[in-house]
Amino acid sequence: MNWDGLDDDKYRPEAEAVADLMQRRVLDPRERAEVRAEAEALVQIARKGASRHGVESFLQQFSLSTPEGLALMCLAEALLRTPDDASRDALIAEAVSGGEWARHLGRSPSLFVNAATWGLMLTGRLVDIDPETAKDLPGLLHRLAGRAGEPVIRAAVTQAVRLMGEQFVLGRTIEAGLQRAGREGFLCSFDMLGEGARTVEDAVRYEAAYASAIQAIAAARDGDAGPERGHGISIKLSALSPRYAPLQEARVWSELYPRILRLARLAAGADLNLTLDAEEADRLVLSLKLLDRLAHEPSLGAWRGLGVAVQAYQKRSPMVIDQVAALARDSGRRLMVRLVKGAYWDSEIKHAQVEGRPDYPVYTTKAATDLSYLVCAARLIATGPDLYGQFATHNAHTLAAVRLMAERAGVAVEYQRLHGMGEDLFRAAAQSFGPLTVRAYAPIGAHEDLLPYLVRRLLENGANTSFVHRLLDEATPPSEVVVDPIAVIEVVGPGRHPRLPLPADLYGDRRNSSGVDLSIESERDRLVRTVEGFEPRPGDGRAIVQPAHPNRTLGFVPDIEGAEIDAAFARAKLAQPSWDAVGGEARAEVLGAMADALEANRETLIALCVLEAGKAYADAIAEVREAADFCRYYAVLARRQFGAPTALAGPTGERNSWGLRGRGVFVCISPWNFPLAIFTGQIAAALAAGNAVIAKPAEQTPLIAREAVRLFRVAGLPPALLTLAPGEGGTVGERLVLHQDCTGVAFTGGTATARRINSLLAGRPGPIIPLIAETGGLNGMFVDTTAQVEQVIDDVVTSAFGSAGQRCSALRLLFVPEAIADSLIHRIAGAMDTLNVGDSSSPSVDIGPVIDAEAKAALVAHRDKLRAAGRVIKQLPTPTGEGFYFGPVLAEIPRSELPDAEVFGPILHVVRYGSGDLERVARALAAKGYGLTLGVHSRIEAFARQVQDLVPAGNTYVNRSMIGAVVGVQPFGGLGLSGTGPKAGGPLALSRFAVERAVSVNIAAQGGDPALLDL
Repeated sequence: MNWDGLDDDKYRPEAEAVADLMQRRVLDPRERAEVRAEAEALVQIARKGASRHGVESFLQQFSLSTPEGLALMCLAEALLRTPDDASRDALIAEAVSGGEWARHLGRSPSLFVNAATWGLMLTGRLVDIDPETAKDLPGLLHRLAGRAGEPVIRAAVTQAVRLMGEQFVLGRTIEAGLQRAGREGFLCSFDMLGEGARTVEDAVRYEAAYASAIQAIAAARDGDAGPERGHGISIKLSALSPRYAPLQEARVWSELYPRILRLARLAAGADLNLTLDAEEADRLVLSLKLLDRLAHEPSLGAWRGLGVAVQAYQKRSPMVIDQVAALARDSGRRLMVRLVKGAYWDSEIKHAQVEGRPDYPVYTTKAATDLSYLVCAARLIATGPDLYGQFATHNAHTLAAVRLMAERAGVAVEYQRLHGMGEDLFRAAAQSFGPLTVRAYAPIGAHEDLLPYLVRRLLENGANTSFVHRLLDEATPPSEVVVDPIAVIEVVGPGRHPRLPLPADLYGDRRNSSGVDLSIESERDRLVRTVEGFEPRPGDGRAIVQPAHPNRTLGFVPDIEGAEIDAAFARAKLAQPSWDAVGGEARAEVLGAMADALEANRETLIALCVLEAGKAYADAIAEVREAADFCRYYAVLARRQFGAPTALAGPTGERNSWGLRGRGVFVCISPWNFPLAIFTGQIAAALAAGNAVIAKPAEQTPLIAREAVRLFRVAGLPPALLTLAPGEGGTVGERLVLHQDCTGVAFTGGTATARRINSLLAGRPGPIIPLIAETGGLNGMFVDTTAQVEQVIDDVVTSAFGSAGQRCSALRLLFVPEAIADSLIHRIAGAMDTLNVGDSSSPSVDIGPVIDAEAKAALVAHRDKLRAAGRVIKQLPTPTGEGFYFGPVLAEIPRSELPDAEVFGPILHVVRYGSGDLERVARALAAKGYGLTLGVHSRIEAFARQVQDLVPAGNTYVNRSMIGAVVGVQPFGGLGLSGTGPKAGGPLALSRFAVERAVSVNIAAQGGDPALLDL
């Protein structure tokens, strides 16, 4: 089965995909009218018999469009995970103080909603208040929130949150869930709550939980119900492996597949339904490959309970249904298919934008998703005995349409709903259509694990426009609640949502750079072939070697000589005035062409970054994208800031203007860790401002720089305006900055080197020229007890060890509270064990070599110092033999031993702090004088603000990783020992590459002011 072929339609243009869906005509006009009438009748019946409790009622009162709804979402899970009372108090105070809770009180007949509201309002049942004060409940709330340390208030809010959790979770244990399902008469597919595994230990624990649940379901089974009539279980594949990703397919087969096979054997032995849950779009093909192998497993016998969830919002969904049906026929095993609309829509949209995808993998309109669901439902029903359809919906129109299609085909189907939702709708359906098979998707687990599930469910169903939100709203007529997606598309057309531009058009005034989707096999293979096919170019000069294989020469680059330097400056000085004179618009055209050239030659550049700089594929792709982004962003600034002079207001009889011009010839000195992006970005900024450039790349990575210079010329830049000046920093670099025709220096690298350049420039005769320096950082991340641990682990591992720690923005010091330190350190160490260290020319490698022997020696020396002091917790092993490999290190140090300077590589220092120590620890870090990047992980905004006030930094990242600043979105650069500014990729980036010129003309001296004649 060619599952990879599904990726051909992953980013299909939406208008084309939706037009194709419309051509399917799954319902004729008569059937559409019948479905609408039935759906409206369902709404009316549901409203009449509504129990007015549970999640639908909650969603009406606390919609995600209200501050209170969002506050409650944040409060719910964070409170249950936060171990210390002080953080709980702060979290409650901050979350509820801004909400207008009083306006919700009494608005709903649901005990659940009112109990939650009373708990959040902290009213008279909790504290004694006088009647006058009771009239001003919002004022009371603000006053109470300000002193939320009272244990009674904390307990009350916690209890309100727990009450909310009960509505979403069937039971804390599978046994409790089975008992409740029995009491309430639910048929269930049980979902074991929890995030995806971050460590092997997590995966083992989740497998054990699933196995225990299957055994409990089997033990509680009443008779021979089979997969269709008995309880089942849903498996989240990411819970069974910390590396469930397309780039790690080999590990998926060796580590994840044995776990899912063991669970499938248990389920087969109990003859129950086991469904592989759907997750992110990038994992779709991999999940279907796992399904394929399971379907062909002889050890599963004639079991008919194996199933998979299919997301209708994905553009590939109809093809998925077809291929799963073909798999069922090929394997001889009937498969169960749960059709859902999809719960990761917002993250899929963001991911496509951030990664520069050609389009979105999901539909951007609700109508298109609903139509896709109907088309998939028709295909699923048409597969007859090969597939057993399980239709998950809370939408009356969808339910009525599926019922009609199934009845028309004479096929028995199953409906599914989320626990706590859809009960009134399906009760109405049973009254209208007779008995239906309805299964509840029922979460099992501690409320502490609720948040990810809760967020997905509320985002899916809590928006004002969703059917669930409007179902019980008497103010909305049934004719408005029921929406025929076909009718909507007939009116508005099949295109994308008007407020969601393509990822390429995200920024409006410039094109977003395009990425490479490494989850697609053909894309990966093309890059690997380019790397494997690289042929060193013969030549003279210094040999450039591959860090992963130091004995392999990639090419030769001769160092520039003194006479060549003089000649380059002479050419540049001669060419610069005309370049400056053409203006920002003409220069922007060249920069735009350079961005296009970078993307057109992307595969070659990626290969060079992998080979010469030792970068992993994802980092190499990001490198090319950043270089293109710099060119396009600086082109925008050139047009905006270097056009005609700006007229300034002044007195009558004068004409005053101001404008920017280039300085002359800039020397740009770039580092090896971003050999294309920073090299290109420095040059692009200098050119955009009207300067000529002499560019010195790092000694280790001149081949990439040479290719970039070639592309600048392809883009139309006159050769005299840009000269490549390879060579040693201590010789060539010093000659360049001391040259009499150098009018400015842009430098990125170490702080000591920046100081040396600054000293050289200060001693030069002639004009004082600018130094634009971006240097290193002693970058810290502060975590508090409210932080979401899984997110912290992800961001710490990425920030500290990504790119082998060879980023100036990389995390060096992690500050964690004593209350969670042991557990967090243990899980970070476990997450490290899942990383692959090796030759980055393999797509499965996470961490490649460090750049050279000198860099490795410095890391080894620091590691040995930590080890001698007993500070090292873990270091990952590295491949044997050649290669400048250094395994990531996790070490714990006391506050008194904070390093004085950054150690440039994958070494993370952990520092514990007590409940009253935050300020002292933060000030100790700030006292080191650096100020590049800062990370904060907390649900409390006040904590994040406090850390930012205590530790000045050029770039602060809250609840996310600390690396990967995006041009024009997160302008990058530090302060103090970390740089001079202005920030690269920011609105002021060109300011120090330019000079200001003001002109004042006394036009009265010519005989008067002509403007006065028009008065």
